[in-house]
Amino acid sequence: MTVERAPVSGSGKRPGRRPGKTVSRQVILSVAMKRFAEVGYEGVSLRSIAREAQVDPALVRHFFASKEGLFEAVMRDAFHPEDFAVVVEGGEERMGERLVAGFLEMWETQPSRDKLLSVLRSAVTRDAAANMVRSFIVGEVLAPITRAIGRPHPQARAALVGTQLVGVALARYVVKTQPLPTMRLDAVVQVIAPSIQRFLTGDLPDVFDETA
Repeated sequence: MTVERAPVSGSGKRPGRRPGKTVSRQVILSVAMKRFAEVGYEGVSLRSIAREAQVDPALVRHFFASKEGLFEAVMRDAFHPEDFAVVVEGGEERMGERLVAGFLEMWETQPSRDKLLSVLRSAVTRDAAANMVRSFIVGEVLAPITRAIGRPHPQARAALVGTQLVGVALARYVVKTQPLPTMRLDAVVQVIAPSIQRFLTGDLPDVFDETA
């Protein structure tokens, strides 16, 4: 998308600033995604994002309030938690397969892969970012699914599923641990789905009786 810059003179606008709140917000998100991927969570500041996006730092704070808020917006833009509701609609049979396929299909195409890589690369650089990513994936993406299923220990189930899915994504797309990077997508789904299905709908060990 091409964004025109504000006129240098005669309009009362500051030169080099991008017009339009909707456009500006998306530009900021795009810059943040790139910077989080390049330098990690700790290497990013709101001022550096504003400078590269050619907007006033106050506008970044207006949209996102803080760096944590900006990173959460990047995660939400990458994962689209609302899209995972369809996993529940098909019933419990093959639910694990649908969830794994939907999660990994996001990684197979652009620009979603770059967005997701930005999030995971930030997560492996600092504990603060890792905690935010873990909380977001478990709480915003997976817990609504496990609560909708109605089985005991929905939070524990969401955490177990999240561990598996993030681990597979790291191995296949970031660390590239063989054989996952060279396997066909349907083969990866076939291998991983039974474990995810058990975490979603199967009986859990007694150790989880004292957890949520």
